[in-house]
Amino acid sequence: MQRHHFARAGLLASMLIAGCSAPPQAGSDGAGDTPSRRYGQIDFRPCTLATEGANANVEAQCATFQVPEDRSRPDGRRIDLRVAWLESGNSGSGLPDPVFFLAGGPGQAASEVAVIVDTALRQVRKQRDIFLIDQRGTGGSNPLSCLGADGKELPMDEDAAPSEALLREYAERCAASLKGRADPRFYTTAEAIADLDAVRQALGANTLNLVGGSYGTRVAQRYAAAYPQHTRSIVIDGVVPNELVVGGDFATTFDNAITLQSEQCRKDAVCSKRFPVDTRAQLRSVVETLRRAPVTVDYRDPGTNAPRQEVLTPDSVVGLAFAFSYVPQYSSLLPLVLDEAAQGRYAPLASLARGATRSMDFQINRGMQWSVICSEDAPRYQAPVESSDSLVGPEVARAFFAACPVWPHQPAAAAAAVPLHSDLPVLLLSGELDPVTPPRYAEQVLKGLPKGRALVARGQGHGTLTAGCMPRLLGQFIDTTDAKALDASCLDTLSYVPAFTSFNGWAP
Repeated sequence: MQRHHFARAGLLASMLIAGCSAPPQAGSDGAGDTPSRRYGQIDFRPCTLATEGANANVEAQCATFQVPEDRSRPDGRRIDLRVAWLESGNSGSGLPDPVFFLAGGPGQAASEVAVIVDTALRQVRKQRDIFLIDQRGTGGSNPLSCLGADGKELPMDEDAAPSEALLREYAERCAASLKGRADPRFYTTAEAIADLDAVRQALGANTLNLVGGSYGTRVAQRYAAAYPQHTRSIVIDGVVPNELVVGGDFATTFDNAITLQSEQCRKDAVCSKRFPVDTRAQLRSVVETLRRAPVTVDYRDPGTNAPRQEVLTPDSVVGLAFAFSYVPQYSSLLPLVLDEAAQGRYAPLASLARGATRSMDFQINRGMQWSVICSEDAPRYQAPVESSDSLVGPEVARAFFAACPVWPHQPAAAAAAVPLHSDLPVLLLSGELDPVTPPRYAEQVLKGLPKGRALVARGQGHGTLTAGCMPRLLGQFIDTTDAKALDASCLDTLSYVPAFTSFNGWAP
């Protein structure tokens, strides 16, 4: 995983559509002498899975499963996939059609968000086993980590001016470091769905229930199109249409999300009185002020509490707003810190921007992300007509694809971008305020799914699997596979998170 400071635009882009928002950390496998348990043809041993930011662990069974890196050369290099098994509560004998959870990113490892998955699928797990397979290139599945000869992460010059050239030069060094360990050309969605089906066969499961978050929704759609006979049901949360160029629409989706957040403040008497300038206008004002003259700020590092001094740039402010817009509980701070900045008090903004940068920086395996987007999205990207009114400029998309000229890849088949048309039962979930996969994306995908149903979680951002009564609805849907019969009225209890009116919290 990357843990150094990239250009702000590159960081903003790398947040991408990571689904579960908590940054992950690896779990630990059990002792080697612990008796193994067999599921199908795979031997598992006890392990503990953790998710950073969560105050609990998940006890599981873990295994490795080998697949060829290049399926056209079955005698060539083989790689290990990490497979984690969350056993059903039904006395260890779950129903025969397990759940495969597909993580976001690209670049997130499924086993490293196990606590979130266990919470979201707690009703499902009462009857069905859940499997978390780290997609090749992530987590414990031959990660495409950028390592030097000493085995440590390749450094990047933190003091260098942010630029596409900086990202490209780093990607070139990273690709060189992978020689002998991995060929990045074979770490795409097409290879991932073949891996999933190989694991399915080894487990002895005839059909699967797929649950995908964010980029995982692309994986779920692609698997269902390739293996409809082995797909029982699909849940996709934070929906990515197959035909979407990931990264190409960020400026529009982020702008719309900030506008929606601003409108909520205008509708609230306390918020509108405390912040007479709406959030979108205030954000633009602060960004334009810093564009004219970046400010040197003294503040406390949110991770260490050590005093720091840093130049606050327009990109860092936009990056913070983008990061916060993923989670309503964070975005509720935005009007306050922007108001402080507008009055010349930049320390809270600088501190939060540094914390957001650190969080974004280690969620995603950047090498695997490049392998996917350079193959599947960059060849289809067309720069939009620039709009002077957009909060996010074209530099975000340029940074997103900056590595592609030097990163080893081969363009994906045209069929990869074909919309899914299927009679399978599909539940599509969206957060109303999602800044990267808005509800209109789910409606777009729904057109090809006569047995599908789209639900929008009011006031929620990116990732709704744990929101309110959603875990119960997931259990009911996967049990019945009838999306249209679901009584989703319980979602009406979801509400908006009010804006902080001071650093003490919300108004009483």
